[in-house]
Amino acid sequence: MSEASFDFTRLLAPTAAAPAPFPAGLPRYPFVGGHNDPEQVPAELIAEAAAAVIRREGADLAKYHLGRGPLGVPALRQCVVDKLAKRRGIITTIDEVLITSGSNQAIDFLCRTMVAPGDTVLAEEHCYEGALKRFQAAGARVLPMAMDADGIVMEVLAAQLEWLASGGLKPRFIYTIPTVQNPTGSILPTDRREALIALARLHDLAILEDDCYADLVWLDQNPGPALKALAPERVLYIGSFSKSFAPAVRLGYLIAPWPLMSRILPAKTDAGTGALDQMIVAEYLSRQPDELIERLRSALHAKMRVMIEAVEREFGTAVECRAPKGGIFVWLKLPDHVDVRTLVAPAEQAGLVFNPGPSWAVEPEAARSFLRLCFALPTEDQIVEGVATLARICFQQTGIPAIAGNRRLDA
Repeated sequence: MSEASFDFTRLLAPTAAAPAPFPAGLPRYPFVGGHNDPEQVPAELIAEAAAAVIRREGADLAKYHLGRGPLGVPALRQCVVDKLAKRRGIITTIDEVLITSGSNQAIDFLCRTMVAPGDTVLAEEHCYEGALKRFQAAGARVLPMAMDADGIVMEVLAAQLEWLASGGLKPRFIYTIPTVQNPTGSILPTDRREALIALARLHDLAILEDDCYADLVWLDQNPGPALKALAPERVLYIGSFSKSFAPAVRLGYLIAPWPLMSRILPAKTDAGTGALDQMIVAEYLSRQPDELIERLRSALHAKMRVMIEAVEREFGTAVECRAPKGGIFVWLKLPDHVDVRTLVAPAEQAGLVFNPGPSWAVEPEAARSFLRLCFALPTEDQIVEGVATLARICFQQTGIPAIAGNRRLDA
């Protein structure tokens, strides 16, 4: 065998992940993923913040963690503390804030620290794919919590918890996205939040609150109090700068009491989340704490309306579609007999990508007719053209919808 043909894949461990496709870049109609609106990135202001903080504190980059420990840059942790107190009613200190490389890393840490194979985790029946994958990779049995248009149905959850308790099963924790739920875009009403806390106390359960989209609630919606504000003693809290600042920065955070945090820190084996990004974001937020969020909400709300109108025009009554109460996604349901997975390949050939519902459900087959579309990254013209393209592909594959945009698709 020549040196040039050495096959490293022969050395793969049995536990190695399946091969990933080669990165192909973004398609013409990018309705997939959690990207944000490129026109809202305040590039010049970020450049000014970067120049200022590097000139002032750049010498500290010679030290891991800037010489200040693995929890993260103190200035950014203080920004988190101030923001949560102002916007979410959460009272905490920088000693309970861990800066992570995105919110997914926070979920990773909690899985490594709290979840053992065979443990039970409760999650909303339609749920963030990244969390589901991590719970399942940790060996957890994930059970779905029933939902309606407003989120978790508390009467059903109460009966579910009683049933689990009768069999001697106690969930490791409840995972929920109560504010702008991903993928449905719902907001859990305050009375249900209080009921959820009451159930957690009754059954002595912890709650993992994923609040990554709380900054992007539409101005005419009430986000409700954070669960962490209602029950600080039993709620772990995850947030992110990906949606309210920029996804490429890859900064998230975890709020946890020190006895748990002291067990999480040994899992952070990356020698620290990038300090330069933390320094720049903290500097920017010290100068412009709310301006970006206000602009983002306005721009995203406008794009959401364009997508909802396009879906209604192109799919008509063939689709169930609720306007989200914030965020960057629209969650759609086609007729029960449609399996959206059959649309993936032909859509990709037409330059369109979307998230099939089964990947975003605890029980995948129950979500075979659902799909998630992201409206943040594409332009309004791309949204209109892309939804029309999706309707045409859906008709070609399934006969649904027969009429779109006041025209017969089989004409």
